[in-house]
Amino acid sequence: MSGGAQLSVTDQRRATRHPVNMPVIGEHRQLGDVMLQIINISATGFMTGGALALGRGERVTIRLQVIGRIEAFLVWNDGERAGWQFERIVRQDDFLKLIKALQPNPRLRQSR
Repeated sequence: MSGGAQLSVTDQRRATRHPVNMPVIGEHRQLGDVMLQIINISATGFMTGGALALGRGERVTIRLQVIGRIEAFLVWNDGERAGWQFERIVRQDDFLKLIKALQPNPRLRQSR
């Protein structure tokens, strides 16, 4: 894809990331459904693991708990991992709810 997305958000690579192991289906405009394995996530984006045949600037739409549908732009891809930036920064309260839904407190589950 020539040109790619014009990403206007400043470098957010220092944003707090939360490790996850979450398969998601990305909807790509030309390729249709693309399987992604999210290995960490932040309020500004996520990283996927595994080979990915997409180039910088390409977009996918994913569905996340709490957040719903959100578009992400591919920022980098080294063949083994890929970094994605959300189209918008996820609100802090929604992001905390998402993390809680993805990684529930095991002590709370045991007491039920």
